[in-house]
Amino acid sequence: MSSSNNQRGTIPSVLTIAGTDSSGGAGVLADIKTITALGCYGSTAVTALTAQNTTGVQGIYPCPPAFVRDQVRVSGNQAMPLDVDALNLQLAAVFDDIPIHAIKTGMLHDKPIIEAVVNELTTRRRALGGAFPSIVVDPVMVSTSGHTLLQEDAVAGLCTDMLPLATLVTPNIPEAELILKQLTGSGAKEDIRSIPGMIAAAEKISKACSSVSVLVKGGHLALKISDILRARDDGVVPLARLHWYHQCGPDEPYILRLARIKSTEERVDDQAVVDVLWTGGKGSLFVRPLVESKNTHGTGCTLASAIACELAKGVSVEKAVEVAANYTHQAIATAVPMGRGHGPLNHIHANQSRILPSPTTTCPAPFISTLIQSTQNLWKDYVQHDFVVQLGKGVLPQANFVHFIKQDYHYLKHYARAYGLLAAKSSTFPALDSCARTIAHIVRETGMHVAYCQTFGVTEKEVLNTQESAALSGYTTYILEAGLRGDDLTLLVALLACLLGYGEVGLWLKHNALNPDSGFYVKGNPYEKWINDYSGNDYQTAVSIGIDTLEARISQEPPSAKKYSELLQVWERVVKLEIAFWDMAMALS
Repeated sequence: MSSSNNQRGTIPSVLTIAGTDSSGGAGVLADIKTITALGCYGSTAVTALTAQNTTGVQGIYPCPPAFVRDQVRVSGNQAMPLDVDALNLQLAAVFDDIPIHAIKTGMLHDKPIIEAVVNELTTRRRALGGAFPSIVVDPVMVSTSGHTLLQEDAVAGLCTDMLPLATLVTPNIPEAELILKQLTGSGAKEDIRSIPGMIAAAEKISKACSSVSVLVKGGHLALKISDILRARDDGVVPLARLHWYHQCGPDEPYILRLARIKSTEERVDDQAVVDVLWTGGKGSLFVRPLVESKNTHGTGCTLASAIACELAKGVSVEKAVEVAANYTHQAIATAVPMGRGHGPLNHIHANQSRILPSPTTTCPAPFISTLIQSTQNLWKDYVQHDFVVQLGKGVLPQANFVHFIKQDYHYLKHYARAYGLLAAKSSTFPALDSCARTIAHIVRETGMHVAYCQTFGVTEKEVLNTQESAALSGYTTYILEAGLRGDDLTLLVALLACLLGYGEVGLWLKHNALNPDSGFYVKGNPYEKWINDYSGNDYQTAVSIGIDTLEARISQEPPSAKKYSELLQVWERVVKLEIAFWDMAMALS
């Protein structure tokens, strides 16, 4: 890849061939920011100078093709006037000195520039053979503001000459439609504005372009989670090739959805963005929540550059797309408004000194979301335990439920004491108020437990005299010791699994009962009151207070890497102890 003596080092190098953006949000400026943020070294070959800002493109001055070519190849320090053929000069200047591990192309603007880039890359690929770097082609045709960035007579060259050189092509839906029109020779554009349409388009483009991988970006298509689930259920895409952003979609915990939309009603059919990848003869979907934002200037440039970075690191196309899509989503979600139009992304969010991502509208509780994500299988074993399933279907033996309620009554006593300890460790009135309100709720909850037992013929005296089980003693001892030995944050996390888990269970059971074929039901269930209590507003308000309190505490004083690791260990331990508590109830131990 280079005629110099440079050896491939520890930092991958990415070359971007694209136009400039005087406002800094798109083109090579967005590319270099992304490449640097993702730990790679960036170099450029500029294809055109643009006068633009967040409101639109005011003018374009294409660089002479030979100057672009020679950016990659020049030796010596000769000064050249801009009117000399020089696109190739830029390309040569880079290739002859710097080892390149991936290439990203963006705005190529016109036919001469495309020909110059294709000729240079083809020549070097022929010379290097299998050692040639991956190429990500972002077929930029129209700007976000609607300005034409690719001349009409250049579309054919882009499709027939440039795309087959690519490792991956990343058109948005309008671009994919134009590419299909060109490749098929049809007089009309194909309508691909559906998940099956996007998959078919990606496959057709791939087959027409030497089996390159194709990512059709769905930012121009309004979809809902139900549309994606329907495609899954219809067999349009296998479950294993359906990638959800964090806990977006059907597996998002109900309590995190509650933190986001502040409603315990049936799940809202959220809007989502879907990108379709066709690679290796198979289609995959990448789903993320829609971010309502004007700060989307340079999204395509950012995504393509991020993919190139991951390919430069040696990962697969599918993994590169997943990492890059998540990076770009967070860059949009954390962007700060800039300018009067479509503002730029926050390219440096990955480099800000945070162990945890910043809260966003789509993820207002990042710490708790990360905790649950870190123990995803354990969390599912906890909130969908056999005890919970049998209870929700009304088939849980009464003896198991009564044993559980009696033990849980005594657990709540220790749980309230732990919140008293938390109050002693708190230094602000809002934190003290949160502890006091939680303890008051626990007292009401113990009254509910006594009432449950009475409906099954168990007196309050019998509840009070119940001997504590080993599972109960082990759990409460751990929580209290965590509070005595650790700080308030450690104790908050130790108390969290119980609060969040029961809130999740209540909402999960209530939601499943809406499906008449699930076997779950609430009305007439012998444990109807228990389900209603934990899915109801009173308990869910307590969950919201707990989430807000912990996220505020984390925001106030973000944990160090060491502290974060300790908190993850505490969380994993208490989730396991909660599972053991359900096991105790099932075993009547």
